[in-house]
Amino acid sequence: MRVGAVIVAAGRGKRAGGDVPKQWQFLAGKRVANWTCARFTERHDIAEIVLVIHPDDRAFASEIKDVRIVHGGETRDQSVLKGLEALNGENTHVLIHDVARCSVPSHVIDSVLSALRHAKGAAPALPVTDALWTGQAGLVSGTQDRSALFRAQTPQGFALSEIIAAHRAHTGGAADDVEVARAAGLDVVITEGDEANLKITTPSDFARAEALLEQSMDIRVGNGFDVHAFEEGDHVILCGVRVAHDKSLKGHSDADVGMHAVTDAIYGALADGDIGQHFPPSDPQWKGAASEIFLRHAVNLAQERGFSISNVDCTLICEQPKIGPHAASMKNEMSRLMNLDASRVSIKATTSERLGFTGREEGIAALATATLVKL
Repeated sequence: MRVGAVIVAAGRGKRAGGDVPKQWQFLAGKRVANWTCARFTERHDIAEIVLVIHPDDRAFASEIKDVRIVHGGETRDQSVLKGLEALNGENTHVLIHDVARCSVPSHVIDSVLSALRHAKGAAPALPVTDALWTGQAGLVSGTQDRSALFRAQTPQGFALSEIIAAHRAHTGGAADDVEVARAAGLDVVITEGDEANLKITTPSDFARAEALLEQSMDIRVGNGFDVHAFEEGDHVILCGVRVAHDKSLKGHSDADVGMHAVTDAIYGALADGDIGQHFPPSDPQWKGAASEIFLRHAVNLAQERGFSISNVDCTLICEQPKIGPHAASMKNEMSRLMNLDASRVSIKATTSERLGFTGREEGIAALATATLVKL
């Protein structure tokens, strides 16, 4: 079974309020759509993800990695079909998910995938537990039996060829893809939903979704510390920036003490050693190497393990050279190397009040902290 996913994000979501559609509003530090897509891109059992967007939202969507972007239609049905037709033909099955359900638990996706091994359609749902009334003119006019009623959720999964055919044959106006499938004669297995699989619809839903995301996050914090002594030279490399100075820093690589500290902070958050273990100084191939090699390795390792870097804070400790005039350039270079927004990278400096080896201007020290987040 080869599975693709279609995430439908072309709607305008006006009931949620805000200056932009709900899927592009920020929630716990990231856009709603980024959270939703991460639920699928971080899985190893989903071969590809198609994100269906409104043409006006291209700039927002371009921030999301590991998805293929296609433009939707005027209705949800049309958008879903465009997403289905954009999938690689090698896929045998598909998950169709609403972008507004950014906190879908992994076990909900697992249950749908498991059911698809023996069914052509499967979708998560929760049984209705509240009493149901009918009403008229503001008064209760009757009751409704709830014993066979369910609250539908996504992702809804199907055999790919079957659901494409069903959408092409449908006249439009379906509430969801299960309705389209049933109209084509497909049986759909009900799998276990979850209250955490909230769909953001109104402004009050954002606070609920943020609380759910925070509960499901795996947050790691790592520290890094590094020291390099001065030697003869005419510049130092600090956080990827060449800074003129009457000395250089001594080290096996380019001795970028700031970048080394940040790299070790990321390794520390992953509980995976330090630079010396991954790039031994005894190995001649790393002599004089650019420290961005080490940093990129740490960043990629975090991504491979499903973590995103939330923020990085680095403090350079020295009397000379003065860091202030170069801090902005260092911040921009580090954010570029880590593919982070500059607002998530802090580069600052302090002195040791003329105390110790940094106070005697014998070298530079750096302390860094990195925060990693995994859904």
